[in-house]
Amino acid sequence: MDTWMFYAILSMLFAGLTGVIAKPGLAGITGELGLTVRTGFVCLMVLLFAVVRVPLSDFATLTRLNYLWLGLSAITTTASWIFYYKALEQGDVSTISIIDKGSFVVAVALAWCVLGERMTPRLALGCVLVLAGLLVAMKK
Repeated sequence: MDTWMFYAILSMLFAGLTGVIAKPGLAGITGELGLTVRTGFVCLMVLLFAVVRVPLSDFATLTRLNYLWLGLSAITTTASWIFYYKALEQGDVSTISIIDKGSFVVAVALAWCVLGERMTPRLALGCVLVLAGLLVAMKK
């Protein structure tokens, strides 16, 4: 298995844990407060990670375009987390998680249109299956 795939699987496992762990943490508080506390912890942990893993000299390689695109990514991450926590405050983790994973379809479509990545039959089928699973899980 390629290293990137191993990391992606770990990312999937931790992302799956996130909602299940966060739901009881929201007991008696708003999604906004829960997100704020969680994000504070994330910020501290990422900064500690950077201290250990990112050489100071790497910061000199950043360009304005790096800042622009990473800043835009931060904005979309923030919006995603705000709406995820609002949904988590009111709904079931299992349903919210599959809807959130619909982001796969959005990412594939945008990677194809914006980044020029290849749309293969395998990816198209994967998108259809994710959308079908999303629709089934959303049904009450």
